[in-house]
Amino acid sequence: MRGGMGNMQNMMRQVQKMQKQVAEEQERLNETEFIGVAPDDMVKVTFTGNHKMKDIVINPEAIDEDDPDMLQDLVVAAVNDAMSKIDSETNKTMGKYTKGIPGL
Repeated sequence: MRGGMGNMQNMMRQVQKMQKQVAEEQERLNETEFIGVAPDDMVKVTFTGNHKMKDIVINPEAIDEDDPDMLQDLVVAAVNDAMSKIDSETNKTMGKYTKGIPGL
């Protein structure tokens, strides 16, 4: 019976260690900056890993009073590029903890 309790305590320590590692990696990911760009670098956006926009740079050539839809499309493209980079890095970084867990 005693061996079972020791195994349980050891397992709990491992779980706590893994929780700490997950929290540390999530914090690092949240502080990482991701830059999304539109075609020809007309728009660049900077996001943190927790999806907060920090900056946007719009090339003056992208501003056309007669075609505001073009600028909107460029902003959307840059934001989607950044989100894709965040998702990819999140999956790479955090995926090792959820690998093999059903439903995740």
